Amino acid sequence: MTNERLAVTNAGAAASGAAPATKSLWKKFALFLSTIGPGLFLVGYNIGTGSITTMASAGASHGMILSWAVLLSCVFTYFLIVYFGRYTLITGESALQAFRKHFGRHVALFVLVVLVFTEMVSSIGVMAIITDVVHEWSKPLTADGEGISTILLAILFGGMLVFLLINNRYGFIEKLLALFVALMGISFLMTATMVIPDASVVIAGLVPSIPDTANAGLIVAGMIGTTMGGVLYVARSITVKEKQWKASDLKLEKRDAFISSFLMFFLSLSIMAAAAGTLHPQGLHVENAIDMIQLLEPLAGRFAISIFVVGIVCAGLSSLFPHYMLVPLLLADYRNKPMDLSSTGSKAIVVFYAALGLVVPIFGGRPVLVMIITQVFALLITPIILILMTILQNRKAVMGEQTATPLSTFMLVAMTLFTIFMAVIGVIGIIKAL
Repeated sequence: MTNERLAVTNAGAAASGAAPATKSLWKKFALFLSTIGPGLFLVGYNIGTGSITTMASAGASHGMILSWAVLLSCVFTYFLIVYFGRYTLITGESALQAFRKHFGRHVALFVLVVLVFTEMVSSIGVMAIITDVVHEWSKPLTADGEGISTILLAILFGGMLVFLLINNRYGFIEKLLALFVALMGISFLMTATMVIPDASVVIAGLVPSIPDTANAGLIVAGMIGTTMGGVLYVARSITVKEKQWKASDLKLEKRDAFISSFLMFFLSLSIMAAAAGTLHPQGLHVENAIDMIQLLEPLAGRFAISIFVVGIVCAGLSSLFPHYMLVPLLLADYRNKPMDLSSTGSKAIVVFYAALGLVVPIFGGRPVLVMIITQVFALLITPIILILMTILQNRKAVMGEQTATPLSTFMLVAMTLFTIFMAVIGVIGIIKAL
């Protein structure tokens, strides 16, 4: 009897010990998520339907030979978000506030207006692609074979996002973004592993080259633009400030930057591989959003394409959250005031951006071309933002003893010249496409 009691006691102690251990593990995981919040914001914003369509278009048209553009842009993005975050950690100023303070209201206002405009166009394209893809995928599920109405889908998705944004705090949005990013990553990884091309093809694609084909320059510029858009770095400085990180948190900021940049590279390459392994060998191209469903399904199967659709929806929603939040965030930051999504003005902006999602479902259009061109326009403002930040990083009156090193300055200049070069290629591509 004594041995039985001892066994029961030991089992109870083990169970009670397991519960706190499990709780401790969840607390550590929650703490980890809270420390990479700004990075998840960037990943959610960056890997949206714009990235998906651009990467899918690149993979379908050129296989994996443009992998170098993804790798290079993600490496550059890592350094740039570190630099912008570092500036905010040291000075306590976000990029937009710094531009207004040190270069004048008109310079900051110009940057703000361009960013708001690109957000408007991008919001139209993102929702259009989500609704087109779900509409096409749902056709076998409806009695008439017509699929769920894109207008209805835009209202449902937009309404859900508006409700969540207006009624919840930023901390909840971060957790939701983490969920969407996780689902997106799992979906694209599973799809890519089902259809991924030979590894040697992926490795060969890391050698820089631009194919001598129509729209190749536009696609490359779109790939760079979707990863290196100037809005990312402005948003980065704002989210770092929102976290109230200090100069002592530089190591944490670098870790956050690495995680976000790695996820951008991993997800982008998975999307490209899914298209390269199926569409490219068949000589098929992605011209419209629904092409990804119509062309992939016969080659990859209904199960694989359903997983891919889940990834697209998660990518779109994780992108629209920051899209709808970004303008109130930018305006509040420009005025040096805290963002309040419950204010009448912020609510009106969020509803307006959600309403933009109805443009293509109602009036029609080619969302893939719109998204690629939007990525190029996003790249046009990037050199200006980088030049302004390079100047600030080298002003001792601003940075004190923490001015940029000669190596950091060289890298900032090199990346600025690279974005200018890619912007020129993108503009030439837009002219040819139109």
